[in-house]
Amino acid sequence: MAALFATMRPKGRAEDLHPTRVVILRALQLGDLLCAVPAFRALRAAWPNARLVLVGLPWARDFVCRFRDYLDDFHEFPGYPGLPERPPDVRQIPAFLQAIQNEQYDLAVQLHGSGSIVNELVALMGAKRAAGFYCSGDHRPDPDMFCPYPAQGLEVNRLLKLIEHMGLPPQGEHLEFPLSEVDFQAFARSPAARLCPGSYVCIHPGASVAPRRWPVERFTAVALRLAERGYGIALTGTAAEVGLTRPIAAAVPQAIDLSGRTDLGTLGVLLARSALLICNDTGVSHVAAGLRTPSVVISTGDNPARWAPADHGRHRVLADAADVSADDVFGAATALLNAKLAPCLQVAP
Repeated sequence: MAALFATMRPKGRAEDLHPTRVVILRALQLGDLLCAVPAFRALRAAWPNARLVLVGLPWARDFVCRFRDYLDDFHEFPGYPGLPERPPDVRQIPAFLQAIQNEQYDLAVQLHGSGSIVNELVALMGAKRAAGFYCSGDHRPDPDMFCPYPAQGLEVNRLLKLIEHMGLPPQGEHLEFPLSEVDFQAFARSPAARLCPGSYVCIHPGASVAPRRWPVERFTAVALRLAERGYGIALTGTAAEVGLTRPIAAAVPQAIDLSGRTDLGTLGVLLARSALLICNDTGVSHVAAGLRTPSVVISTGDNPARWAPADHGRHRVLADAADVSADDVFGAATALLNAKLAPCLQVAP
């Protein structure tokens, strides 16, 4: 390990580099990767001809395909001891590192978090230089290219702190969610295709962990009131979340239950055509932000300080979910619907 550390030049910053191969570690979930898009965009703008490769969880292979403007290739992350996102397959870690080392990267960028666990792993990737975050007292493979991990602020801005520390100009804080012709074709075959653009509201009652889920009965109350106003209701979620959407569908005759029936691209088209999204603080809220679809997000604890959409005019975040009533959400939804916000996205290919 010491030999690998020694190969890294200690002086100069990324603005002095001209890498042709860059590997980026961010092995996290959908919302986490969407919040990293402004950082990916800045790296691509700085080095338009470089090969940018994401190391991510298995699902993120499709993410790389969607964001071909910024990312060129993908390596599946086998997990690593101490990280919760995936149980580590320790037998695969040596082969993973060997494959990365064989590609002889000029730069490894650690966008995974504070670096307390992964910075030594990044060093073992064998890139000529490395950049990322570190906490006081922890190892940093390249002193000039690592910056203190920001303890506060929106996730998008935290990641852009590293971009700025590297001496690279940011290319905006806005999120994106590109839609392809294939996405629109898949949507045309889905039950949601009969919904007229702007005539319905998407309701997403799920979240990855139960404490982040607003009660289903409150989602139901809001859905009923919106249906009374003439809006269709599109219920979304994974196949595992059917138990959350089914009670709402049973209570709201106008609802279409799409849980487990949309892939990510079809969901994107559905959101792009909708008048509004109502959801918990979860990845789908960042999809809506990337599409400029207005949303009401019911959040928990201090999450808004890190994960709230930056556009407060288009997105309303209601914090402390236990105290958020159906009246609160309906009021926020009504205000956004009445505002008739101009669409910012072309919703047909």
